[in-house]
Amino acid sequence: MKVVYSDRHAIHDPQFFVVRGQVRRSNEQPERAARLLAAVERDGHSIVAPDDFGGGPRAAVHTPLYLRFLETAYARWRELDGAGPEVVGNVHPFPGQPYTYPESIVGQAGFHLGDMACPIGAGTWEAAAFAAHTACHAAQLVLDGERAAYALCRPPGHHAYPDRANGFCYLNNAAIAAQYLRAAHDRVAILDIDVHHGNGTQGIFYRRADVLTVSLHADPRYTTPFFVGHAHECGEGDGLGYNINRPLALGTGDAGYLDVLRQSCADIAAFAPGALVVSLGLDAHERDPYKGLAVTTPGFATLLAEIARLGLPTVLVQEGGYLSDDLGLNLSSALRGFALGA
Repeated sequence: MKVVYSDRHAIHDPQFFVVRGQVRRSNEQPERAARLLAAVERDGHSIVAPDDFGGGPRAAVHTPLYLRFLETAYARWRELDGAGPEVVGNVHPFPGQPYTYPESIVGQAGFHLGDMACPIGAGTWEAAAFAAHTACHAAQLVLDGERAAYALCRPPGHHAYPDRANGFCYLNNAAIAAQYLRAAHDRVAILDIDVHHGNGTQGIFYRRADVLTVSLHADPRYTTPFFVGHAHECGEGDGLGYNINRPLALGTGDAGYLDVLRQSCADIAAFAPGALVVSLGLDAHERDPYKGLAVTTPGFATLLAEIARLGLPTVLVQEGGYLSDDLGLNLSSALRGFALGA
């Protein structure tokens, strides 16, 4: 399988992360991508660098205000007296209340940074932009005739909304890839198998019928993003019925996950998309630091083989999967399983 990878990811190295009231280094570290790259190199996959697709693909998903904020936030933040090393929001608008878009970079940080897991440093914008280019390049490979391509994106993207960063994510790589594929296909499906709900992806397509979004994830009653990802969220307006959430009990293992995945694949088949985007989170693993689900390393091969049997042109977009000795093994298993099922 062709793997798209940019070394620009490494210039994004977030340090600020709040967990249960404690400040610590982010779990979303450059070493994640280094381990994933080592795995695909070891397995003999063909690795290509992404082209620069310009601003059009990200502008098709994200708002102009948000994109301008991401591109300029760090430089503006550094002009503040006593500013910390990264842009971090601490004053946020209240949902459902009237507000005025702030002029201050401090106010804009609170408006556009949805939690304390997405600080902006000197290299964040460039890394996020090239993660989006990586997803677009993988999508273009599929449009050009590849059965599947893997986008080794970092930072990840599925928590990012049209105008808000969230959960380590700045630009929604999977959504950008899906929208890019729409140029050639009337319908595109997104299947999210990250341990956390793809809340940003849901938000982007919630009122649309041309992109089916399906997410399997640890029950948000007990884990982030808490506020969304519940089974009753089915879309609105034209999108009613085109958003499917399947929350899983904490600790769900291979057999229980596969049962729900088969239901989800049947939903995708009924939608009859021209192409599929998979938000490939490897953090559903039993030894991932988040420990929400309990998929085994061989289990990823089984799951991806099931997805491959849909027979669709497929873009695999890297989402979560955090530092453990199993991370590279899990990716190897997933890609091997997809090849066997194709």
